Amino acid sequence: MRRRALFLDRDGVINEDTAYVCRQEHFTFIDGIFDLVASAKARGFLVVVVTNQAGIGRGYYTEADFHSLMKWVNGRFEAQGGALDKIYFCPSHPEHGVGAYRRESPFRKPAPGMLQAAIRELGIDPSRSVLIGDKMTDIEAGRAAGIAINLLFRPEAGESYQPAISQLSKAGAYLDDERNP
Repeated sequence: MRRRALFLDRDGVINEDTAYVCRQEHFTFIDGIFDLVASAKARGFLVVVVTNQAGIGRGYYTEADFHSLMKWVNGRFEAQGGALDKIYFCPSHPEHGVGAYRRESPFRKPAPGMLQAAIRELGIDPSRSVLIGDKMTDIEAGRAAGIAINLLFRPEAGESYQPAISQLSKAGAYLDDERNP
């Protein structure tokens, strides 16, 4: 049987998006993220991060910097009772990337490549899965990958997309949605 997954964007969902976060001292976890991940794990969900990381492509930090930070981030989740199962990232940017990073990529959201890779590699059932993102590009990627529930976190003023949540504590109810038995 294919598994359920909770897909999370990083900047703006796991941590405050202060632009190109690449160091522990600049990483501020968003309230409720540890409880949400622990709750998802207790319900049998895989927890998968899918994140555009144009800061790598722009040359602001390296892939090694990103991996080091995410190892620390996952350690914090483990200490709180809910490790991340896999982290997918896209360092490319079609306009502002430097060198090999300046390119279109099927993995850069709103394209669904990272989600499709996770579905294939981890045996995930998208029709029983949930995505939380803070931008419409996250939602577009989730829809294109066939994710059942795509939640917009902290929608911008004037955005009318539903379902939307203003606090991560509101996301738990969607993990129990009938589409996620």
